[in-house]
Amino acid sequence: MTFRLRAFRALVLLGGFYLLGVGLLAGMAVLDWLLLTRLFTAGAAWFEGTVVMATLLAAVTILRGMAAFLRAGRLRPVRGSVAVTPEDQPELWEQVRAAAEATGERPPDELYLDADVNAGVAEHSRLLGLVAGRRRMVLGLPLLAGLTVPQLRAVLAHEFGHYGNLDTRLGSVTMRGREAVLHTVDAFGEGGTRLQYVIGSVYVGYARMFLRSSQSVARHQELAADQVSARHAGRDATASALRALPVLNAAHSHYVETYAGMGRALGALPAAGEVHGGFLRMLDARPGERLAALSAGQRPPRPHRYDSHPPTAERVALIEALPADEAAGPGRGEEAAARTLLRDPDRVFAELEAHTLPPEAATLRRMSWDDLVMARALADAEGWSRPLRLAVARALRAEGDTPASAPRRGPAEEVGDAELPGLEEVLDAFDRGLLWMAVADRIPKSERASRLVGESARNFVRPKVFDAVAGLVHLRLAAAGVATADIAWSGRPGLALPEEWEKGMDDAIDSAVADAPDTTALRALLARV
Repeated sequence: MTFRLRAFRALVLLGGFYLLGVGLLAGMAVLDWLLLTRLFTAGAAWFEGTVVMATLLAAVTILRGMAAFLRAGRLRPVRGSVAVTPEDQPELWEQVRAAAEATGERPPDELYLDADVNAGVAEHSRLLGLVAGRRRMVLGLPLLAGLTVPQLRAVLAHEFGHYGNLDTRLGSVTMRGREAVLHTVDAFGEGGTRLQYVIGSVYVGYARMFLRSSQSVARHQELAADQVSARHAGRDATASALRALPVLNAAHSHYVETYAGMGRALGALPAAGEVHGGFLRMLDARPGERLAALSAGQRPPRPHRYDSHPPTAERVALIEALPADEAAGPGRGEEAAARTLLRDPDRVFAELEAHTLPPEAATLRRMSWDDLVMARALADAEGWSRPLRLAVARALRAEGDTPASAPRRGPAEEVGDAELPGLEEVLDAFDRGLLWMAVADRIPKSERASRLVGESARNFVRPKVFDAVAGLVHLRLAAAGVATADIAWSGRPGLALPEEWEKGMDDAIDSAVADAPDTTALRALLARV
């Protein structure tokens, strides 16, 4: 599709939106004028007043949508990112400029680094998006952390491919129309008069037409940008980058939830610069196969029916259908990590952290990874073991206050932390037969699970008892100094136990929580601590 045709189509869509809004506003104005001047009757004044009020509310909603339409082409302040200049990061800017030159485009005026696994371009367009304005590129630091230099070249070339295809200028018209129309449709959907819903249905129809008409163009633009990427960075690097992005995204999500968020419940954060910088350490500790395993078995997100991006598999197949790369061009054969383009990456990650953390984060404790892992492991162990310790304490209290012939379901009196039994007292209660006679019934469970009896009841509660005993064991081993923090960048963080415990603990706890509890093996292990 030629530039003139794209511009004409964008102008038609833009004019259509305004004509729709102006037409609706004019129609409502005529209706209000007729009601107030020609059709006004004293008996129906309440009805006419309601209609006028409804049209005024609808007019306000339409005007909001038109205002949003005008604002959509502006560059907004960038939040949660770090601006980098050519003087700060010359090697990174060199790659950006090389990609711009290879695609026949001018480089961006601004370059920002943020914490997302993404790259994007934006442009402050004028005259309905047809006149170029200030350009901005945003790169995710996780991309620099996980991609190679050739893969990063492919990503940069893809983004400048959008520039070369005039997507940022013409796309701004499309996106402004999308934002304005959907904003208006959403506003109508939030409730109101029947008239508002009727007008809203008109905008819903326009939105569907707009999205259908722009989707094929948007997808064609994505595929064209992939071709530009392959020409600049090479077929293999482009296909490799497309495959790497979903893996990197899954790895980053795992890192944020498992590591960066580890201290959330403790009111703590990793050491300064490590909230985002720890992602580098996780990537270094995981070979490609283990990294890919984080996304294995995950279904790709279901694409929206109007998604502008074709499926990744389709994009990779089209790239691989291109002729094989010729002899590697300058720098094309190197496989250096893209992070090597950053000067003082620790400082960059620390600056990004300062821009992304909320102000209240300044009051949180900062802990090393080892201290944070240990604190989280102990807190988890306390949480696992507490329900069992409460149940044992209540069972022991009930046993002391009631005859042996009475039911073992004593009242759930409050038990202070000082009264909670330790590991030996819990095992003593198991040896006395209290686990299945009195303790299990006092462990919290759902109403449905509380109706289970016999073997079904024991099998339901047994994993909870197992975890609670394991938590008590972890607390004992940590207190004795024989269990240490294991950040386990290549696995899951927790405690590293002595070899004999790694081999024998599960079997020993299984015996202790069996239908006929036997704590001998577990006590034997504890005696060696």
